[in-house]
Amino acid sequence: MVVPPQYEEHDSPDADPVELVREHALGKARSVAPHEECPVLGVDTAVVVDGRSLGKPGNATEAEAMLERLSGRTHEVVSGLCLVTPGWEELHHEATAVTFRALAARDLAHYVGSGEWEGRAGGYAIQGLGASLVERLEGDYLNVVGLPAALLVGLLAQRFPGAHSLG
Repeated sequence: MVVPPQYEEHDSPDADPVELVREHALGKARSVAPHEECPVLGVDTAVVVDGRSLGKPGNATEAEAMLERLSGRTHEVVSGLCLVTPGWEELHHEATAVTFRALAARDLAHYVGSGEWEGRAGGYAIQGLGASLVERLEGDYLNVVGLPAALLVGLLAQRFPGAHSLG
């Protein structure tokens, strides 16, 4: 079940991106947990380049500027993950390195024209047309999609031994 969190994000431009995603994941999970009897998962993801988070572009011009900044470079996708139960909570983070190929003006125009950048941190979605922008990825692909699945599975295996097995 998906429950929208009652948590308002406050991002300081000078905040450490890792601490920020951890804080947001914790805040999201805690805002839902008192209303649920089952475990609650909160996740927040940021695209980080030059030590600064790129948010969600507000328009096509901002999206193009973000993609130009990522062109031919490696950036990190950092996610905070918080699992809260009535008896305990776990807070972790995961980082994945993503390298974009050098993008020509036509690449930028095509991608921005697709509208896929809308509502996406860093202005792209790797699970769609954004995959064509990527040259290399080091780490958890699903973290870049928005859920650090390897981290979550490891946490569940640790906290709920045998619950995740296929046999």
